[in-house]
Amino acid sequence: MIQKPADNPIRNFSVLLSPTPRGARLARLLATEQLRSWQLPLDPAANIVAELANNAATHGRVPGRNFRLLLYVVGGTLRIEVTDTHGDRLPHLQPATPDSESGRGLPLVAALADRWGVTQGLPPRKTVWAELELTTPAPESPKPDAPHSGPTCAPYEPPTGEKAPHQTPPLPPAAQTHSRE
Repeated sequence: MIQKPADNPIRNFSVLLSPTPRGARLARLLATEQLRSWQLPLDPAANIVAELANNAATHGRVPGRNFRLLLYVVGGTLRIEVTDTHGDRLPHLQPATPDSESGRGLPLVAALADRWGVTQGLPPRKTVWAELELTTPAPESPKPDAPHSGPTCAPYEPPTGEKAPHQTPPLPPAAQTHSRE
């Protein structure tokens, strides 16, 4: 029996990031680029990713353990998940006072997302997720046999049996150091 590919393919993107301000910033930047490559609207998804990643880096931080950003589209729904390893600290909405320095992230997520919640995973993990209904259906992935346009696409050439040489990136000079955030 031959099965046809689904009209609305499932698209996903997942990355592990350090629980630091730099990791949270990188989560937002990577999510923005992924959404752009899927031709999906950046707002409010980028803001939701920024808030959830910042919460994971601030409140869900466990030294030596990364957090995971997962984006996926099923049908007309974009789901954003951020999983950290501080499962004993579940987030909850609380009213922020005008003079408080924090506490506005989850109300912002609740206001921007169509649905959101928290799921406990295998200990010690928890996942904070948000879903957005896309106003326009996600564009289909290009078919493997369809011609592609653009400067980055090259015509398909069947393999010749030889592998191209693998080059590793150069190592930084020995005296160079990097800060740990």
